[in-house]
Amino acid sequence: MTSEDLADMALGMPGARQDSHFGKRDFRVGSRIFLTLPEPGRAVCKLTPDQQAMLLETEPGLAAAVPGGWGAKGWTSLYFDGAERATVGHIVEIAWRNVAPRTLRDGGSARH
Repeated sequence: MTSEDLADMALGMPGARQDSHFGKRDFRVGSRIFLTLPEPGRAVCKLTPDQQAMLLETEPGLAAAVPGGWGAKGWTSLYFDGAERATVGHIVEIAWRNVAPRTLRDGGSARH
């Protein structure tokens, strides 16, 4: 999976748009960021601390908490190069759901 594949996946979420944050590509719903692409092969996604803990336990090597306070809040590095598309798609959708307004979340399932 490439950064462009992941960008297409993120933009497939209802209401998602691309912007930039500290000079890096990000993906938002409204003004809320759910995913960034800081470097090739790595994304940072907005999970809850519980979601992050579960991901780290169930998919070792795929993800890591972002260092410092951001990681403690659930921000998670996702190493998607070589990862299963369905797994990455599920994580992207979770991150999107964490920031999307209820009207979008309840409007049907997201597209991948």
